[in-house]
Amino acid sequence: MTLTAVLILLAASVAAVLVCRTIQMPAILGYLLVGVALGPNGFALIGDSADARHLAEFGIVFLMFTLGLEFSLPQLKAMRRAVLGLGAAQVAVCTTVGLVIVASLGYSLSAGLVIGGMFAMSSTAIVLKMLIERDEVSSEYGRNAIAILLFQDLAVIGFLVLIPALGESGWGLALALGLAVVKAAVAFVLILKLGQRPMRIWLNTIARQRSPELFMLNILLIVLALATLTALVGLSMALGAFMAGMLIAETEHRHIVEENIASFRDLLLGLFFVTMGMALNPGLVIANAEAVFLFLLAPFLIKAVVVVGLARFFGGTWASNVRIGIYLAQTGELALVMLTLANDHSILPAHLKQTILMAVSLSMLTAPLLIRFSEPFIRWFERFDWQESAARIMRVASQSMVYQNPVIICGYGRSGQSLARLLEAEKISFVALDNDAMRVRASAEGVAVIYGDAGNREILAAAGLNKARALVISFADTPLALRIINTVHTLRPTLPIIVRTYDDSDLDRLLEAGATEVVPEIIEGSLMLATHSLLALDTPLPRVLARIRGVREERYSLLRGFFHGVSDAQDDAEENLQPRLRSVVLMDGAAAIGKTLGELDLEEFVKVSRVRRVGKAPRVPDEHWRFEVGDTVVLLGRADDLSFAVQRLLEGTPEA
Repeated sequence: MTLTAVLILLAASVAAVLVCRTIQMPAILGYLLVGVALGPNGFALIGDSADARHLAEFGIVFLMFTLGLEFSLPQLKAMRRAVLGLGAAQVAVCTTVGLVIVASLGYSLSAGLVIGGMFAMSSTAIVLKMLIERDEVSSEYGRNAIAILLFQDLAVIGFLVLIPALGESGWGLALALGLAVVKAAVAFVLILKLGQRPMRIWLNTIARQRSPELFMLNILLIVLALATLTALVGLSMALGAFMAGMLIAETEHRHIVEENIASFRDLLLGLFFVTMGMALNPGLVIANAEAVFLFLLAPFLIKAVVVVGLARFFGGTWASNVRIGIYLAQTGELALVMLTLANDHSILPAHLKQTILMAVSLSMLTAPLLIRFSEPFIRWFERFDWQESAARIMRVASQSMVYQNPVIICGYGRSGQSLARLLEAEKISFVALDNDAMRVRASAEGVAVIYGDAGNREILAAAGLNKARALVISFADTPLALRIINTVHTLRPTLPIIVRTYDDSDLDRLLEAGATEVVPEIIEGSLMLATHSLLALDTPLPRVLARIRGVREERYSLLRGFFHGVSDAQDDAEENLQPRLRSVVLMDGAAAIGKTLGELDLEEFVKVSRVRRVGKAPRVPDEHWRFEVGDTVVLLGRADDLSFAVQRLLEGTPEA
């Protein structure tokens, strides 16, 4: 490949990947399109170079090495029911169905087995990316989807052993297959059992040199040496790379290796997808458009139905199982690895390879769109799962009814747990909602942590929204927080809502939606950083506390008036004298309606911290503010003064 061809390839790849990232599509598709456009079946700007294909094979090697790094025996053991049960069943059933369909079309059993196995594989990269973006990794369906993907990664190793043997026929096939299995088993035992201790000693020796380039060279040597070793004994290079990843995964250097190898792997993997695109013949694909459509649509529908049915057999709601089916219905990058290996051993006819390659590419192209726009369909489907929904609501209601006037905590992660400990110390009852079953099971005995979706209107009502003292959204998910705020305002417009966010980018949206206060995590972190920094610079403690109080008072409107001085705790020994908040809704007939804040003369008793008007952002009123029906007035003051102010707002000036 000439320098000019390399420059053209790099420029086209940068442009294609940039467009894919902009429209939130997988970079794989950009590389495939570059290969089609520049290859011999497109504009022919780059010839079908054997050197490029050999270099691209290393992309497969490093992809499998990364899978080996991520493969964890403890994780497999912890998720064994889902992985070895649901995952194994999915791969077995989908492969069998694919084999039967392909064989019925007149192709060989070997071709049917390979194609069935290919369509059993989903795109780990696409599914994980969508789960992370939508904050669904810890959900029930997210964990089940990951378990199935984990077994697919394991199953592809079996196919890497099987496919080279399928090139034989008759007794030769049986002999080749048996020999391949024996070779693979011996390789796994020798490398994984006997190689762990020497590998750890060797990596520690290299790491002590504190040379990043030496460490990187050493990793490349290990990966390519094991890949070459397995190739020499008649197995695939990808299998050796996977075992190299498993070896290093058991050492303390796993994460640094994963970080250093990522860019190198992605570059070579991108070249692999470019060469796959160069092998694609658009003319042949168009001529076989019906076959492409068949191999795109049939596996998609069959796989989705199989996954939903198996997931239902292993438990879970219909709606959750439909999500898993939609997430895993597509075919992924591992199918392309298997396709390349099958092509090298002449298992698939040329026209069938073209059809499968185009079907897999289109499947990955449509997967993100399908996942993103499937929510209305799933919501529609949830309505028919009434029995499970009713049972879930009953469970939430029965667990929460024992708590009087609780604080509802949406999310029981680290922030939710910290808040719960403080509420317990103050003897304030609370109910926490979380959709992570493992987190709920791990909560301390006697703590009111309930499995349920805080974004569900019925679940919130069952958790005691009508009697709650406040609601706290402890996770940083603005779309879900907005949905919860809207639900709360519909059912309990006077309820104080405190929302946690990562930064202040969505602060105005949340306040306008009706949040009483928004706490950006990054601001609180910076305040703690400033506190410790000032103390380390010998700034007097009272001055540091004064600075931090000033910033907080300026940032959080509800706290204005709270921080008068360090000695306030001594002066306010009696609980009745300590300031507190109270929200009052001005319904039709309230005495304050139509009057200004100055006319009511409330400020001599309490401070009006904020007024929240429906459809508008909360604001701190001045003396000319005129109250209207539906206004929520947030008051700050002592208990007796608050009672007096509430009476004046609702009933007018009390008689002397």
